[in-house]
Amino acid sequence: MKFLLVLLLIPLFTIPAFAESQTLSTDKGTLDVKLSYEDIKPGELTKLPIEFINPMLQKTQVHVDYRIMITESGETIFQTPSLIHTSEGIINGFKFEFPQDGTYNMKIGIAGILFTPITEETVSFDIVVGEASAQPINPYEEEGGGCLIATATYGSEMAPQVQQLRELRDNTMLQTNSGIVFMSGFNQFYYSFSPIVADFEREQPIFKEIMKVSLTPMLSSLSLLNYVNIDSEQEMLGYGISLIILNLGMYIGLPAFGIVKVIQLRRKLVQM
Repeated sequence: MKFLLVLLLIPLFTIPAFAESQTLSTDKGTLDVKLSYEDIKPGELTKLPIEFINPMLQKTQVHVDYRIMITESGETIFQTPSLIHTSEGIINGFKFEFPQDGTYNMKIGIAGILFTPITEETVSFDIVVGEASAQPINPYEEEGGGCLIATATYGSEMAPQVQQLRELRDNTMLQTNSGIVFMSGFNQFYYSFSPIVADFEREQPIFKEIMKVSLTPMLSSLSLLNYVNIDSEQEMLGYGISLIILNLGMYIGLPAFGIVKVIQLRRKLVQM
């Protein structure tokens, strides 16, 4: 039953907390920017790979002029002295030493693409360092996190499908203790594979379209929760089990029924 519940609620985890990989759009939507990092320890150099992605082509955007600024509590602790150019569209050599535990903001400004100056566009990432990541905050309240699978599938974190999932998660799932516990436990599992899936979607447009078709029935069933009142743990469990049965019917029952009918038809044709 727990496994089935995980399958049902996978779309609810398309809004990330702080993860090892974040992908956000610039404020004007010209490029997507992917920031990756592993466990960060204060006082040690941390490698922060950055990739600029063309959202229309879903490929790395070559020849980008950029600048980086890192702040803590509104105070600037690092900034590039001038624009830097990357011909490959990928920054693998940038390293930074975070001086202490805390939440840092990394702002990346883009001022040129393909050797053409543009009105600067920016994107900002929040990075949690050290013991600050253990503070009892609700990671799902963070508004700046970039979507992974859902954004890759629907093209933007502002897509109606993504906003629908966000509202369902915040207004329904996180209103029950069981929902909060489940989502917190699932978070680590989800982020172990979601960046890979999202990257593969960007590289393979056909897979992206397959994901859209695959998620549509599940999104439709989950939207039913918007029309019911869930005031207790028992109601949450009851509706959850009902949706599991519904999705089993759509994803397993109907295909199995179709396969059986095809086999029966082939047998009749052979007998004829």
